[in-house]
Amino acid sequence: MTADVTTAERLGPLGYGAASVGNLYREVSDAQSHAALASAWDGGIRYFDTAPHYGLGLSEERLGAFLADKPREEFVISTKVGRLLDPNPDFAGGDDLAFDFAVPDRTVRRFDPSEAGIRRSIEDSLERLRLDRIDIAYLHDPDAYDLDRGIDEGLPALAKLRDEGIVGAIGIGTNDADAAARAVHEGELDLVMIAGRYTLLEQPALAELLPLCEARGVGVVAAAVFNSGLLATDQPAANGRYNYGAVPPEVLARATRLADVCRAEGVDLPVAALQYPLRHPAVRSVVVGSARPADIAENVARIHASLPDGLWSRLHETGLIP
Repeated sequence: MTADVTTAERLGPLGYGAASVGNLYREVSDAQSHAALASAWDGGIRYFDTAPHYGLGLSEERLGAFLADKPREEFVISTKVGRLLDPNPDFAGGDDLAFDFAVPDRTVRRFDPSEAGIRRSIEDSLERLRLDRIDIAYLHDPDAYDLDRGIDEGLPALAKLRDEGIVGAIGIGTNDADAAARAVHEGELDLVMIAGRYTLLEQPALAELLPLCEARGVGVVAAAVFNSGLLATDQPAANGRYNYGAVPPEVLARATRLADVCRAEGVDLPVAALQYPLRHPAVRSVVVGSARPADIAENVARIHASLPDGLWSRLHETGLIP
């Protein structure tokens, strides 16, 4: 492996996930988007994660516009490959809300992990981001389409781009811990972005993925650590979201117990949720996103907040964390 160690080291404890500025769930104006990104930058965040999937390219375009006047050596960009954006031949003024993005569906996603497809994806992303290189490229959710093809074609293609210096580091981005572990076994990865599977609420990534990454020197980026917002407030709500849908009663009960223990220790649940993944030696960064500047500033404060010594022991004693 020709791991780009310096890239992993530059991520910082908190990264910004730019799905929200791609109009995730709701429309966000250009001004709101800029204010959110400015809040992240002003808070010291220098790692920004995006994808063509987010708003059918809108997230990359807005991120590129914001970073255009920032010194290139001061920030790290990750984007994703595997979903190409092609013109929608049936466009009739519709939107992309079936995929949770409030944007016109002028383009459609097409899974293509071939070398040609991945090269085109990177070229398109570079144009939208206004950059001449990508720091990190993740193969995006191949398990949702064809995991075998993603690993057999996509990962070697990414390794070629890394060898050519077109991207600095490569990895997989997924919410499936088993798929990520298989990619680490079979690919030559530098990083894994695991979404929702290593959080204060649930830790299936501990079974195989994280020990494997630690043994092989593969860095881990923990995303969706609030589990679709369930852990983003001090009192989990029954009408909240979990895994992009309704919250099952047993999951709500567990989240409520977590909140109760944290409260007893004088800690807000979102603070513990943000900091928990960073306790594992393989985890390099936690990525969260919002289009609200105040939320971003609050997350910056949370990631640096001091926690009482007994918090993790108490959560372990109650059987809520391993």
